[in-house]
Amino acid sequence: MRVLVVEDFEVLARSIGTGLRREGMAVDVVLDGTDAVDRLAVNRYDVVVLDRDLPGVGGDDICRRLAGDRSGTRVLMLTAADTIEDRVEGLGLGADDYLPKPFAFAELVARVRALARRATPPLPPTLSCGDVTLDPARRAAFRAGRRLELSPKEFALLECLLASAGLVLPAEELLARVWDEAADPFTSAVKHTVHRLRAKLGDPPVIETIREGGYRIGPA
Repeated sequence: MRVLVVEDFEVLARSIGTGLRREGMAVDVVLDGTDAVDRLAVNRYDVVVLDRDLPGVGGDDICRRLAGDRSGTRVLMLTAADTIEDRVEGLGLGADDYLPKPFAFAELVARVRALARRATPPLPPTLSCGDVTLDPARRAAFRAGRRLELSPKEFALLECLLASAGLVLPAEELLARVWDEAADPFTSAVKHTVHRLRAKLGDPPVIETIREGGYRIGPA
């Protein structure tokens, strides 16, 4: 999934970004509302973690815009405004969830994942193709019953391929979904990650390279 973190306290913003990346998410971080609007204009995000009190464009205005656009992007307000009235107001603006500060990071991750499931078409609890299975909730992947030791990027790439149900995914789309804005669009990160993933999956190969830089997964 791809997440935008909008938080003006830089230490907290960077910490959230780092933590969510460790959970296998592609995360962009901005420190004011104006930058957030610019990013939302060019990128599609599953979830926006949004502070209300922001320099530039306010968090409430950003929330209203996303709700009005009906883009499917889910909004988690993360703010120090924690009274019942604040929560009611935030949800009334169009936020999908509301988490007051201070917060437990594990709860933030769980709420982001829950919102991301609502932002995309529903998938079965376990994704599979042939003898390859992946359980997103447990963050576990197996081949023929053997657990695979995957990096966050390898896991996210395999999840995207399995969720595509055999469709060809261009490298550019995988780069956008698994990495973030820091990734060079001309990088070979997708190619190298697919190579490592194939090695860990073992034989017979199940990931096919398609001409023009696409990939798909199919039964061996």
